[in-house]
Amino acid sequence: MDDTLDAVIVGGGMVGAAVAAALGQAGMRVALVEGGAPPAAIPDDAPFDLRVSSLNLASRRLLEEVGAWSFIPESRRCPFRHIEASDATEKRHIRFSAVDLELPDFGFFVENRVIRRALWQRLAELPGVTTLCHAGPVAWVPGGHRSLLELDDGRMLATRLVVGADGAGSHTRELAGIATRDEDYGQRALITNVRTRLPQQDVSWQRFAPQGPQAMLPLPGHYASLIWYDTAEATLAREALDDEALRLAIEHAFPARLGGIEAVLGRASFPIRRRHAERYVRPRLALVGDAAHVIHPLAGQGLNLGMQDAEALSRRVITAFRSQQDPGGRAPLTGYARERRPQTLAMIAAMETFHHVFTGAAPLRHAGAAGMAVAERLEGAKRAVMRHALGL
Repeated sequence: MDDTLDAVIVGGGMVGAAVAAALGQAGMRVALVEGGAPPAAIPDDAPFDLRVSSLNLASRRLLEEVGAWSFIPESRRCPFRHIEASDATEKRHIRFSAVDLELPDFGFFVENRVIRRALWQRLAELPGVTTLCHAGPVAWVPGGHRSLLELDDGRMLATRLVVGADGAGSHTRELAGIATRDEDYGQRALITNVRTRLPQQDVSWQRFAPQGPQAMLPLPGHYASLIWYDTAEATLAREALDDEALRLAIEHAFPARLGGIEAVLGRASFPIRRRHAERYVRPRLALVGDAAHVIHPLAGQGLNLGMQDAEALSRRVITAFRSQQDPGGRAPLTGYARERRPQTLAMIAAMETFHHVFTGAAPLRHAGAAGMAVAERLEGAKRAVMRHALGL
């Protein structure tokens, strides 16, 4: 590893592994640095994990292009063809259908660990990719034609590009001296996996209650992932309930169309915060995914934004590499930041608006519900929203 690498990706999660797969598939020499162990195999009959993400059309396309989609078993992915959102009374709502865009579906709900495992299986097929596990960066020294990345196991990597994909608490971002702007929403989300009496349909829905949204993400068969936003105190109190008490609380609070719950299979909660890097690039360094931005999760677009980062950065870096230009030079990195930062800021602004409207004072909530009802009748606007959410 004493020769200069084309790229070092720090962070072997879904976004980092996607960047490594894209660059490695293009023939670049890449090292993927991961602080933990490589992802383990997942038995076919393993219970569904709590961490589930929405993969939109653009994210699925990227996974197909890098050769990872085929490693995701059909039994672990759930397609959704309709998206519904309503106010707290459910009298005002908006519904999106994939058929309106002449698409077979909007995307899939897949466990994070399944996506990550699929990407690592693909990485194992790429001779230009080296994975370095149980390691992390301790120092970064940028240079004119390459930079040096020192790892905590004593190794020193020379590379033309460093990609920080190491999450919201990114150490790579800190080493690069990039500050963030943070906001705590004063909310906490409770995630529960449940077994339902009825098999899940191909609908993902969300209801905007004054305390925060309630959402249902369908999983294969008689399973679903539920997300319940509320104050930290209320959420932690629910998380502490026994399974039967939590089941009854969900059935009382969630819409009847959930289909009835037979059992609570798992639960966890997390605080709702926003974090946005003040810049996405430094000389010979770029941030992607949660290292660059953490948005309010109410629209489920966090991973999709990260995958769009991965696609945009990889596209520009590969173009430079194939034209025998510097893949870590100013042009590809500046172009990446100019492309992705405005799009992320637009998504942050949209999520801020939804949050403040539907959790604000009664007049704001009524205005939001009325706007939802009007939007339901504007087919052109609905199609534009759908195309944006799909990454098109």
